[in-house]
Amino acid sequence: MRLIKRLVIHCSASPNGRAVSIADIDRWHRERGFKRQAAARKAFRPELGSIGYHYVIELDGTLRAGRLADEVGAHAAGHNADSIGVCIVGTDAFTAGQWKTLAKVVAEMQGRFGPLAVLGHRDLSPDKDGDGKVEQHEWLKTCPGFDVAAWLAAGMKPDSKHVLPNHKAAL
Repeated sequence: MRLIKRLVIHCSASPNGRAVSIADIDRWHRERGFKRQAAARKAFRPELGSIGYHYVIELDGTLRAGRLADEVGAHAAGHNADSIGVCIVGTDAFTAGQWKTLAKVVAEMQGRFGPLAVLGHRDLSPDKDGDGKVEQHEWLKTCPGFDVAAWLAAGMKPDSKHVLPNHKAAL
């Protein structure tokens, strides 16, 4: 088993509220040249030859596995060896079901691997000004479209601006 130190949250960068499947993401990753190792593919989800994420959270909150935790992901260049990648479908507003599943995944991964740094993909951008913080002007990507640290500090309750309008009452 590889050492897991962090969980990196991503978004699919697709229109908010539009269904995207794990097969769609696998196709996008194949088009970008991603390729899973043959042995890993044979052992788990052989139909997903390119998926970079370990998990994808669909609009209804369904959690789909892309890679086993033992398999190095392809989701955050330079940070894949010691991380788990979780992608939430959308860009910056998600359903109540997605938020609940994301909180559950974070809790389960913390229980399984011990204390993990939980970060957004954008938080892995370089600290260009050397002040010890990765600020918005330094982000290489905006993914996952919300402030992961603020979400964690709020007890994994999302800011209402990041909840799809017809799903706010369900939280």
